[in-house]
Amino acid sequence: MKIAILGAGGVGGYYGGLLARNGHDVCVLARTSNLSALQERGLQIRTPEESFTVRVQASDNVKDFSEVNCALVAVKNYSLAEIAPAAAFLAEQGALIVPLLNGVEVVDQLVAHGVPQAQLVGGLTAISVIRTAPGVFERRSPFQRVVLGELAKSQPERKQRIDAIAQVFREAGVDASVSADITADLWRKFAFIASMAAACGLSRTAIGPLRATPLGHLLIERAVREVIGVARARKVALADDEAERTMKTIDGLPEAMKPSLLIDLEAGRPTEIEDLSGAVSRLGKACGVETPVHDTAAAAIGISAKNLTTDKH
Repeated sequence: MKIAILGAGGVGGYYGGLLARNGHDVCVLARTSNLSALQERGLQIRTPEESFTVRVQASDNVKDFSEVNCALVAVKNYSLAEIAPAAAFLAEQGALIVPLLNGVEVVDQLVAHGVPQAQLVGGLTAISVIRTAPGVFERRSPFQRVVLGELAKSQPERKQRIDAIAQVFREAGVDASVSADITADLWRKFAFIASMAAACGLSRTAIGPLRATPLGHLLIERAVREVIGVARARKVALADDEAERTMKTIDGLPEAMKPSLLIDLEAGRPTEIEDLSGAVSRLGKACGVETPVHDTAAAAIGISAKNLTTDKH
């Protein structure tokens, strides 16, 4: 299978390396020092179990890629508009577009930027991976999970293509599956990641110290319940005990665990707060659900992140 990676950050680079090692034709859209490293040295992968380097096609021009079967969109949300024209180009050539971003508005945003909805597949990933240097990608979590799913009823041949993409991931060692309700799965992940980002971002601390205090734990729980409330108002099919399930997952995390938003805040980089708490706030307002924790996080973290980024420059 020919697979394009649109966005050679942690997630895109890592999965591109796995798929290339397993014999697939991988082409990576990259730029600056990352592009130079991929062209000169190849794509380097480091995991708790092993390290390896593979060769991939790398270019800063998506028109250099032809006959792509599947394109993984793996940028941060704030870079989505920048990468969308490349996704639209490949979609028009027949590629299925699989976004692996945080959030529940990604598909709508890609459509608004010209990507044909008929070529979009719902997707999510659960993994902790970072780019440690140009062309070098390190997985730090013991898990690497990908879930794909149809966003609407499709033709049987399209379902076969989605099944084939999931199988490609499985053969590369990834825990990959096809969901019967990808919208619900996206909201389940969203409840987890948006609430972690809001609570840890507001407190500027890892999850352990925060949940160890009664009010800290309550802050996390309220953030989770707000997301679940918005999802229910939007008729997303979640379990009756979805909030309790999410809290059980959060309560089981290692004490030092930090969401990527907090890591970005600490480094003075842009954050995804507008697509996490900001989205909860916007969607909640639209359907009449109050979201005070996420309203506060979107305002406070958004201002703080802007100031930090400005100060660094």
